[in-house]
Amino acid sequence: MTAEPVRILDGNIFVLSDHRGDIETDPGTPRGYFSFDTRFLSLWRLTVNGERLNPLAIDHPHYFSVRFFLVPGEPTQYVDAKVSVIRERTVAGSFEERLTILNHREEASDFTVRLDAGSDFSPRGTVREQRAPIGRIYRRVEDGRLRLGYQREKFQRETVISSTEPAEIDEEGFTYHVRVGPHGSWSTMLHVRGLVLRPDGEDVRERLDRRRQRTGPQLERDLERWLAEAPKLTCDWDTMTTAYQCSLTDLAALRFSPLTLPDQAMPSGGLPWAAGLLGRDSILTSLQSLPFTPSLAAATVRMLGIDQGAALDDFRDEEPGKILREFRYGERTAFEERPQSPYYGAADLTPLYVILLDEYERWTGDVALVREFEEEARAALHWIDEYGDIMGNGYVWYQRRNETSGVVNQCWKEAENSISYRDGRLPGLPRATCELQGYAYDAKIRGARLAREFWNDPAYADRLEREAAELKERFNRDFWIADGEYYALALDRDGNQVDALASNMGQLLGSGIVPESRAKRIVEHLLGPRLFSGWGVRTLAMGEGRYNPLGYHVGTVWPCDNSFIAWGLRRYGFAEEAGRIAESIIEAARYFDGRLPEAFGGYDRELTRHPVPYPTANSPAAGSTGAPLLLLRVLLGLEPYGDDLVVAPALSRRFGRLELFDIPGRWGRIDAVAPAPQEVHDGR
Repeated sequence: MTAEPVRILDGNIFVLSDHRGDIETDPGTPRGYFSFDTRFLSLWRLTVNGERLNPLAIDHPHYFSVRFFLVPGEPTQYVDAKVSVIRERTVAGSFEERLTILNHREEASDFTVRLDAGSDFSPRGTVREQRAPIGRIYRRVEDGRLRLGYQREKFQRETVISSTEPAEIDEEGFTYHVRVGPHGSWSTMLHVRGLVLRPDGEDVRERLDRRRQRTGPQLERDLERWLAEAPKLTCDWDTMTTAYQCSLTDLAALRFSPLTLPDQAMPSGGLPWAAGLLGRDSILTSLQSLPFTPSLAAATVRMLGIDQGAALDDFRDEEPGKILREFRYGERTAFEERPQSPYYGAADLTPLYVILLDEYERWTGDVALVREFEEEARAALHWIDEYGDIMGNGYVWYQRRNETSGVVNQCWKEAENSISYRDGRLPGLPRATCELQGYAYDAKIRGARLAREFWNDPAYADRLEREAAELKERFNRDFWIADGEYYALALDRDGNQVDALASNMGQLLGSGIVPESRAKRIVEHLLGPRLFSGWGVRTLAMGEGRYNPLGYHVGTVWPCDNSFIAWGLRRYGFAEEAGRIAESIIEAARYFDGRLPEAFGGYDRELTRHPVPYPTANSPAAGSTGAPLLLLRVLLGLEPYGDDLVVAPALSRRFGRLELFDIPGRWGRIDAVAPAPQEVHDGR
């Protein structure tokens, strides 16, 4: 089993290495120094006197820094090591590494220290394929620096490496010949800059991205402020406390300032495959974290409003009013699975944008933002009916405009096999998944509130409410599978029900589109043995044709999905069942040292006794990072009501007493306290 890479990050800038601190290309585990969707280092290998190093220990004080304690040679040789090496690494806008050689002998010793460096300048999305670069790679030594470069027409990237100590620099790296005194040390600082160059040779970020100039100490102070401003949690169950602290720290690590908004931060998607601007991850994580870090939601509303679709562009799947799926700064190649950035191939984000804007105002009272982005919200609501309703029957459908490289499934379950009939067959396109209708319903209800209270347009509000009521009636007629008493996963292009039992219907509860009379049956399915693994709700039920406990969207458990399902359960009064999901997901976090991965295996809990990792899951992943935060909201029953915050705790005895202090919102700051249940809790 391949060891997990050691990772440090600052938003969309990150370094992945092995446990020696070395970077070497590996198709199974991406490694390198990445910045703005380009790999600026694909080789970073250290030897001392010609020997590779082996790790003694790794210290990870912050998300942006790491220390490797190493010795040369194989493990059998260093019982009484005469030399050791420390690599102190930081990523803060750029990549820095302090290399220290410690001589433990009683006499002076000579060392040859070699650092091999190279870059393939691969776009982040193609590193798994290890494709040969299309453009020209060049290397040159100039002004005491090693300059690695890549150019393809107007696209140009460079890696510039410098050292504070003199070195013999060649086109392959740095060599140091050093003499270290008895019990002495020698060190050098290596600085690696990844340059995103314009045709005139200037880095495009120099005048825009002020955050990239920060240093390690500045990042440390910023993290201290971030944690100090967040609500404080105390809980008798240590696992909950650990997961909460990990979520706050990982959210800080994932903050990303796009060039358009250099002074604001929104969540990036996650490491290693989603480290950039992904609309879905940003919206869902902003919703999850709203009671804790509302500034993320404001930045997300602004950025996605600025990049909202304005034209019909088949190649980008762009339509007027449609919300951005992804923006990448890296090179576009013929090998990539996605079209040229920006890309709009997602049908769920447009109604979710309206939901986020409304929920943000309800929580913060920031009316100015609602009025500033009125036009964008109206355009999103218009998209639902004008472009989302492909079939003209009042539902939101999706079918890619870009038939060559566009995303096939433009719902949150993007895997091509994720939407299927019970027998495993795949429906034709277009498709209308059930949760899309819930999002559209919720967006219309919330849009009506915004129109009536802030946009001074009661007629528009009345129209939206009327359309929402018609959608709810139509949906419950066409999607309800009477003999199974659950909602179809989707409708196919002929209007037939795609009848697989899946987690998608769990998110319907959060929208309010489900009648009270049907909610109990939905809950029984969600918590039943086919969907509920004991660690959470599976994406697809056991027994379905395509069920696979390690299938990306056909049997795994997604913490993000489960957090929104629990939120919906609480809305419909199923507090105990919501608490059961929350407890299971938080318990799973214990097996991942508090950091929930993007997804984990859907095996039954009684079979494996612990959650099984999904092989290529992002970690940290924005939606999973936000899951403990939304689950805390669910457990404490936190809901804004006018200018007040309603607190209605409902906890299982596993949590014991739970207190959350200084919850920010339109009310200022407020505390929420949940006494321990009367039963004696087990103390774990």
